[in-house]
Amino acid sequence: MNIQFKKGALNLCVLVLLDKQDRYGYELVQKISNQISISEGAVYPLLRRLTKEGYFNTYLQESSEGPPRKYYSLTELGRTYLQEQLDEWKSFTDGVNRLIEEGVQND
Repeated sequence: MNIQFKKGALNLCVLVLLDKQDRYGYELVQKISNQISISEGAVYPLLRRLTKEGYFNTYLQESSEGPPRKYYSLTELGRTYLQEQLDEWKSFTDGVNRLIEEGVQND
């Protein structure tokens, strides 16, 4: 899949996954990787940036499988941002789909 498609979608994927429940970084990587091919290194800079921008809170939680894990949770600002991103995604994909349908009809 085109890397630019992935970059645009990754932001939204992380936000959507954190809307339902708090998760730690590697868990997010695995969830996303089950659906689309991504590198683990693409998620962590995104998590740092979105945390710095106030969309996530973080906390440590003990793990029975090793050191404590850093969990990410969506803030109210993050929920607002998620809704904006969902609206933009829908508008974008609707427009692309219309162009694709128009192109297919002309063949």
